[in-house]
Amino acid sequence: MEVKADLHIHTTLSPCGDIEMSPRNIVKKALERGLGIIAITDHNSTLQAPIIEKLGKREGLMVLCGAEITTKEEVHVIVLAPAPKELELLQSYLSSNLIKVPNNPNVFGYQLVVDEDENVIHQEDSLLIGAIDKSIEEVEQFAKRINALFIPAHIDKQQNSLIGQLGFLPPSLKPDALELSPRCVFESFISNNAYLRGNSFITSSDAHYCNQIGSAPCNLDIKEPTFEEVRRAIALLKK
Repeated sequence: MEVKADLHIHTTLSPCGDIEMSPRNIVKKALERGLGIIAITDHNSTLQAPIIEKLGKREGLMVLCGAEITTKEEVHVIVLAPAPKELELLQSYLSSNLIKVPNNPNVFGYQLVVDEDENVIHQEDSLLIGAIDKSIEEVEQFAKRINALFIPAHIDKQQNSLIGQLGFLPPSLKPDALELSPRCVFESFISNNAYLRGNSFITSSDAHYCNQIGSAPCNLDIKEPTFEEVRRAIALLKK
């Protein structure tokens, strides 16, 4: 069956995420937009994702848990964990390697974990939009060790993207997919980056506001709603 997926969504935990990006509102909007799969990818933290996964499961929405990691090179990459054990390892990896800078909520925004009833249960004090002290190669190696999906984010953008920061996709990297931003025109992009042909490409909303959720979905052909089926379906998106 073909399912609409949005694999890059932020929440109230990301300082740049709108205060309305609560578990309840995210799941509601995803279902309204006809999505069958979403991924929660806050900046350098996974703490909000399990709450949304639990709510999504109850409402018939598959929720993948992970993070949008900022590498030492200031490259954004999406890492999605296959199961709770691996998600805990990912969170430990991020907590251990995040370059600690105090957050100023008046400048960057609040970083809140909220429950299903929108009660604040945690406020993150370290700024999450900075970098971790690991290179993109090291992040990929870690992702592979925990059997996670490794997807460089919005590679067509000028800032915080693999191409924008490094200028190219290093031959040593073997991503599961490359993400394109909602505004990217694929044929124009690929004509300027022909060496990227043969990779799987996805589009995602990178939603920071509820009305952005599902604005640039990709279609995944899955047999059942499992992580390995999502991995398989992404591998089929080679262009």
